[in-house]
Amino acid sequence: MTGAVLLDVDGTLVDSNYMQVDAWVHAFRDVGIEIDAWRVHRTLGMAGPQLVTRVAELSGAELSDETAEQVKEHHSRHAAESAHLLRAFDGARELVRTISERGARPVLATSASPEMLERLREVLDVDDLLHAVTSAQDVEESKPEPELVQVALEAAGVEASQAVFLGDSVWDAVAAERAGVPCVGVLSGGVGAHELTEAGAVETYTDVAELLADLDGSALAAVFSG
Repeated sequence: MTGAVLLDVDGTLVDSNYMQVDAWVHAFRDVGIEIDAWRVHRTLGMAGPQLVTRVAELSGAELSDETAEQVKEHHSRHAAESAHLLRAFDGARELVRTISERGARPVLATSASPEMLERLREVLDVDDLLHAVTSAQDVEESKPEPELVQVALEAAGVEASQAVFLGDSVWDAVAAERAGVPCVGVLSGGVGAHELTEAGAVETYTDVAELLADLDGSALAAVFSG
């Protein structure tokens, strides 16, 4: 049986969440809306349009479609200016390589925009090991809806029972559970183990380095061949 590991990127493989929070805070400020950074952090894992709407709702702000588009444009600019801060987490490249060597198909499944995804892939530098890459542009509704996970399954060519999702956010766990895929959570995105478990994660690790050290004892072992 060929299995697959569906991999979130932001906060899971790449240390980017707090850079993203800063970029969104400044993007809202650019249109005259002050928001609390923690509200942004609570929405990370959603695609840009959903994130903007949710943050505005949590902050009690009303956004026109035009203003929402401006927020996203400002975010893209701030994120580009901070791209030098991005770094792959320790063990991230080794994990993707080991997944491939163990006979499973590594598939990126991220809510990142095309521009951000390009930067993340450059930082990760594992394109030669990937079976496929899927992102928010491939779906109509991103996480917490299950569509992104379902598209990643199709790209991997496997059933839900043959895959495991690896992510760092509550929305990752919810989307995976809705798609019938077990989710392994990592704490490197800033969400606690209890919240990830409550959202549906079957197990949690501090980060991908800890997961890599315990790979054969983790839920990922079920999708490896041999």
